Amino acid sequence: MSTEFNERLSEPYDERAQIWIVGTREQVNHIISEMFVRQMVTDRSQFSPLMPAPFGEGKYMSLLIR
Repeated sequence: MSTEFNERLSEPYDERAQIWIVGTREQVNHIISEMFVRQMVTDRSQFSPLMPAPFGEGKYMSLLIR
């Protein structure tokens, strides 16, 4: 994991549980929307911005920090 990525997290990664969503841009957006519709999250802003996954070409990721 890069230093730049860690700096984007509002709190150290070991203090709060995280849900990582990795896939194509469409897959990640669909899962975020599905979690909102099923009321697993109260606001889409709880997810980090969509960013390219550092470990997969053509893959994107978003984090939900609970």
